[in-house]
Amino acid sequence: MGSLIFADDLPDGVVVADEAGRIIVFNRCAARLTGLDPTEVIGKFVFDVLPLHDGDGRDWWVYADPYHGLATRTRHPERSLYLSDGSEVLVSVGYVRDQAREVRRLVISLRGAQQRERLERSRAELVSTVAHELRSPLTSVKGFTATLLNKWGRFTDDQKRVMLETVNADADRVTRLITELLDVSRIESGRMEVHRELVDLPDRARKIIAGRVAAGDAEDRFRLEVHGGLPETWLDADKIDQILGNLVENAVRHGAGIVTIVVEPARMDDQAAGVPDAAVISVRDQGEGISPEVAPRVFRRFWRGKPRGGRRGQHGGGTGLGLYIVKGLVEAHGGTIGVRCAPGGGAEFRFIVPAGTAAG
Repeated sequence: MGSLIFADDLPDGVVVADEAGRIIVFNRCAARLTGLDPTEVIGKFVFDVLPLHDGDGRDWWVYADPYHGLATRTRHPERSLYLSDGSEVLVSVGYVRDQAREVRRLVISLRGAQQRERLERSRAELVSTVAHELRSPLTSVKGFTATLLNKWGRFTDDQKRVMLETVNADADRVTRLITELLDVSRIESGRMEVHRELVDLPDRARKIIAGRVAAGDAEDRFRLEVHGGLPETWLDADKIDQILGNLVENAVRHGAGIVTIVVEPARMDDQAAGVPDAAVISVRDQGEGISPEVAPRVFRRFWRGKPRGGRRGQHGGGTGLGLYIVKGLVEAHGGTIGVRCAPGGGAEFRFIVPAGTAAG
């Protein structure tokens, strides 16, 4: 009863089915969108209650096969489907799996078709952002290569080296953007895979700091604090490096002062939130921080903060994808992330990752 009351407070239609496909939650918004009585559908098979079809008339349940599909699948991104009466709904589906990767719950979100305009704006924004971010480095690459090809003999070796280094840096920039877009695609399709291994979190943090120093940052710009009692953590080492690297990059570029990485075991309040065996990593800077009214938006796709106090730097700049990807990578581990004011001022990005096991 409690879960149903909570679901009734949500603005979208929510339908939850158990491991056998029987409906256990059908909130008020779902009832309004479908015209069905929640008291009459509880306990019935979700395939019968929601006979979803695509625009070509194909049965969505048959080709999506949510209960017997890939064990690594975590969600289906939102898409337009149709009910038996022909009414259009926007449907997204999430999975709750047990340790054996078997589906224990299917969580279906329903929204009215009027939300299509918002989705189309989001897609248009993606195309616009990609085009804008690619144009600058590709224009530079084209300009320098054309110049070198046509006027090679007019330049000294030093001038050629500068131009080639610029081309190389711009090629790296394009590669990073493509990698970000691939990560976004995997996150939104629920296909972000986590390959777990035993990970030494303080060691990964030291590696990130060493890389920043090798790239030219001052060594005294960084500080690492490690607290005792850390659990043995089974995580995806590459993705942890990506998370830490993005958060440190964000702090260096948009914060100020010393960047501190804190690695510690889950505290009592974290344990009360249901993560008793977990590690907590915080990345802090000493800049202007992020205002409380803005904090809930920083992990949105394409979010960019406005400059504060006339400064150019702001958390969440660049393509606006970095923090969105960080959140997706943390959640792929079963963790959570948030941002708040750091103890000494500035911003603190703090994420919690369950210790995990070798089997995931």
